[in-house]
Amino acid sequence: MVEMTSEERVYRALQRQEPDRVPHFEWLVDRRVRDVLCPGCKNHNDFALQMGHDAIIVDPIFKKERVGSNRWLSEWGYVTQDTNEEHGIEVESPIKTLADFERFTPPDPHLPARFTAIESAVQTHRGHTAVIVHLNDVFSLPRYLMSMQELLMAIVTEPELVRGLVEMSVTFNLELAKEVAARGAKIVYTGDDYAYNKGPLLSPRHFREFFYPGLCRVMRGYKELGLYVIKHTDGNLWPIIDMIIDSGIDCLDPIDPQAGMDLGRVKQLYGQRIALKGNVDCAQLMSFGTPGEVAAATREAMRIGGAGGGYILSSSNSIHSGVKPENYRALLDTWKQYGKYPLNL
Repeated sequence: MVEMTSEERVYRALQRQEPDRVPHFEWLVDRRVRDVLCPGCKNHNDFALQMGHDAIIVDPIFKKERVGSNRWLSEWGYVTQDTNEEHGIEVESPIKTLADFERFTPPDPHLPARFTAIESAVQTHRGHTAVIVHLNDVFSLPRYLMSMQELLMAIVTEPELVRGLVEMSVTFNLELAKEVAARGAKIVYTGDDYAYNKGPLLSPRHFREFFYPGLCRVMRGYKELGLYVIKHTDGNLWPIIDMIIDSGIDCLDPIDPQAGMDLGRVKQLYGQRIALKGNVDCAQLMSFGTPGEVAAATREAMRIGGAGGGYILSSSNSIHSGVKPENYRALLDTWKQYGKYPLNL
């Protein structure tokens, strides 16, 4: 098979076809892992390019200002606190009641400065490396604006507030997507997590009533703009997976084995409709296992997920600070050795 560019490889996988080799990229590689494997790398995307990843990840830019030694006020009005990981956690939220929501004004989705990193990435990498833009769908933005606990309680106590927040998220992200598509990006991923290891964060009935209609609208809007959509959500998705897939996504990530998401079963049930990404356990295996065990799991994920194409190799979430650098190296080495089609695993 003729060697493809990384961009072509990712597109082919999203089209559920066989590329020349299994694509690989991660949403995040923690700086402590980066510094060991690639000393001097400037950031995640510099690392990705030097390690041979098939995609880089870019975000719209939202301003933030320091409001404490380790706290930041976002342009959205919520406050995050730095942690030992690359991302902070939300510790204060601006909306508690329907009245708060009615007074709330979201940022301008069309501000040109939001898209400078996306423009630069597309101009630099188009035709070579896939550029994937991080947007959202229906859950993350409401959670940031209310906090997880308050949002889930409001499903019962103030359902109109939840509906309003979901509508805001759909509308805002579709406006962002118009700007993203106009700048030449072709792939987005939405990082809204709906579940934990034991199941969804809310009942399937409430998911269908409050979030599923908006999920369908935002996915339909993305598709109408010509965008491929990779849907990320951790956890045990079995009670709501049909709704997620019926919404119109192109790819599901990360098929987390710690949460009972068996890659073979997902491939068998849904592999004719969507591509799959992920499944190499980063919670236990890549954090506490050996390079040999990681190599075996990587081969098995490519064997099962890669059969017939439509698979992107990655961890079951991200390469966080607890992942042993030598274990991520084992994944990379195994991918480079065994990931070419026709697969021989």
